[in-house]
Amino acid sequence: MAFEPPQRLVRALGETAPSGDDWLEKLPEVAQQAVDLRELTVERVQVPGGRSSLVVLVRRADGTPAVLKLAPRRARPESERAALARWGGLGAVQLAEPFAAEGVLVLERLHPDVSVRSLPEAKALLEAAGTLRRLWVEPPGDHAFETVAERTGRQARVMRDSGGGGGGGGTEVASLVSAALEAREALLAAPPEVRLLHGTFRQSKVLAAERVPWLAVGPDPVVGECAFDLARLVRDRVEDLIATPSGASTTRRRIKRLAESLDVDQERLRGWTLFRAVESGVRALRVGRPRDAELLLEFAGWL
Repeated sequence: MAFEPPQRLVRALGETAPSGDDWLEKLPEVAQQAVDLRELTVERVQVPGGRSSLVVLVRRADGTPAVLKLAPRRARPESERAALARWGGLGAVQLAEPFAAEGVLVLERLHPDVSVRSLPEAKALLEAAGTLRRLWVEPPGDHAFETVAERTGRQARVMRDSGGGGGGGGTEVASLVSAALEAREALLAAPPEVRLLHGTFRQSKVLAAERVPWLAVGPDPVVGECAFDLARLVRDRVEDLIATPSGASTTRRRIKRLAESLDVDQERLRGWTLFRAVESGVRALRVGRPRDAELLLEFAGWL
């Protein structure tokens, strides 16, 4: 079959692709080789799919349903493999293939079209938070995972270089950038714990499963404090929050509820939520997504 990458993947990788990167052009050939090597039967490419990888629904040689995932090196697929191996299926999708192949993962099949976002908001947050808690384990002693300090350090440098917005926004954006950078410095001074984190956790990353009701997928793992991981969940369904007159107060209640339910310091959660929202907003401005930037920076202003 033709392994045509979904448009969402094409757009997302186009925003981050370094000059001369030809991963998307080679993708159909690489996908076919991965299928042939493993004697997989292809059902369909998952659409709209993810923003950093091609996801293909397949069956293994013995008929077992599985997922073939192919990702470029910059999406850190080997880091994802290491995290999934560490979790061993507890709270997250399981590896279905024991051997490693660069940029190729074979995973157990979940229900790709049913995420926790299908639930009412309060129930969705509860189920997502419960799933996330199971992922917060001690990292291996010899791990090579990126740390929160390293990842946010790279992001902070880009935010500073953007001049407070990189494409518009003026004084208000510059003020948010300054506040976010100050929050990061204070948070890194004394992290309360060090855990293996999902890294990009949100409701759409939690899919219905057979082994247990819900399992996490698509980590970009990082090692650091739990509040960093929870911060992305705070702004889930941000477009709905912005459209609601009580959005700001709802956000504050959400921070309080999530912090209490997962034993995370409320102020640290607020600080990381601010940093991650501003970082995402500035990045959206930089790559030409002004509507997304507007939503994220308005949300950050509530914090």
